[in-house]
Amino acid sequence: MNNQQDPENPVNTSFQPTSGAPTGGPTEQYRDSSDQTMPGKMADAQGTPQNPYAHLRDDAYNAYATQVNTAQWEGQPEAQSMAGWPATESAEVPAEPKSKRKVGLATALGLMLVASIGTGVLTAATVGKPSHVTHDYNALNEKSVPRAENLPAGSVEAVAQRVLPSVVSIQVSSRRGSGEGSGSIISSDGQVLTNHHVVGDAKNGGLIEVTLNDGSVHPADYVASDASTDIAVIKIRDVQGLPVLKFGDSSQVAVGQEVVAIGSPLGLSATVTSGIVSALNRPVRASGGEGGESSLIDAIQTDAAINPGNSGGPLVDMEGNLIGMNSVIASLSSGSSGQSGSIGLGFAIPANQAKRIAQQLVETGQVKQPVIGVKVSQSSEYRGALVAEVDPKSPAGQAGVSRGDLVTKVNDRVIDNADALIAAVRSQEFGQTITLEIMKPDTKETHTIQVTLPPQ
Repeated sequence: MNNQQDPENPVNTSFQPTSGAPTGGPTEQYRDSSDQTMPGKMADAQGTPQNPYAHLRDDAYNAYATQVNTAQWEGQPEAQSMAGWPATESAEVPAEPKSKRKVGLATALGLMLVASIGTGVLTAATVGKPSHVTHDYNALNEKSVPRAENLPAGSVEAVAQRVLPSVVSIQVSSRRGSGEGSGSIISSDGQVLTNHHVVGDAKNGGLIEVTLNDGSVHPADYVASDASTDIAVIKIRDVQGLPVLKFGDSSQVAVGQEVVAIGSPLGLSATVTSGIVSALNRPVRASGGEGGESSLIDAIQTDAAINPGNSGGPLVDMEGNLIGMNSVIASLSSGSSGQSGSIGLGFAIPANQAKRIAQQLVETGQVKQPVIGVKVSQSSEYRGALVAEVDPKSPAGQAGVSRGDLVTKVNDRVIDNADALIAAVRSQEFGQTITLEIMKPDTKETHTIQVTLPPQ
């Protein structure tokens, strides 16, 4: 949806939800007494060398022959034939070693001419007309070149053809206004994965319409959503046999990997953009939704163009698998009204997290997140997450985490603020054991603690 820039921060970088030529044939060759092949000459039936150009007596030939005969040649007779016009038919000049050969102007001219024709020598077939006469070519009179029938595997075009049928445009109307976004079909009977900030206003009554890739418009129902993770599921009414977008494993996504984003930016449905994964594990908090609630995602950063209206649409790999859901963009706003477009900083919810939460929403309508049982301070005094309070019965409390501890790492991931810790924990699986690196701010001593997350 299209959200306004915070009027108290008129000029800054903010994170915003994103809803909204012919050649002749080869000549015959003969060998002389030194067993050297002499290109550019032909032999008669008795093997006597013949000049294939003897029948050419026009001005172009005479001018060209004069140029070749008067040039300073310091080489073998084949050097003369390289220009395409033998000066004499029986010239015999002792060959010099190649290391001593000098390339004169005439030689250079000859090489340029040969290169432009595309064969090693000029043949009688290519000199039937004076060399200065060319054939006019007009593309307007030619047939258009047809497309290649087979698309290159892994191309953006191939990915788009595979994924587009599984991407929808979403329009929402409610008492609070109207908005638009995108979504991914995740079941053949019409379940669609999208963002909470796209459809959240329809929770307590509203109209949701979905436009499929074929242009047909269908009503849809709100199923469930979660504001804190910005994930929602809706269901298209009375449909079956829809194409489904498959989930990829977002834990295997790598920085620099090519990706494709698809959605409906600014209402322009079925828009395809491409880029790479710019970074991983970006804790991004975006405001919006019910009562001004904010969401926190452990995002995949991409430079694929994402704009308002892309929200809820898929970020896919080059096999067409969903690895993220486009949700937030960073933009530079020049004032309190409106928002700018893509500046190459887009953020997507990792597919593993989106899949886990969507399954909970479909099955129970509620979301549970992995937690360690601590409250953290938003203080920027330290580089890390400062523990402000610990539940003694929580996984962290039982593992020995204390108030005042500074969490600086989760496994191998560096933690530099409170949001980074929350996002890192939420990205883990239920029941998983993680390693926290703890530093005591007063003594600067560090140690590690093993914490097992609770089961779901």
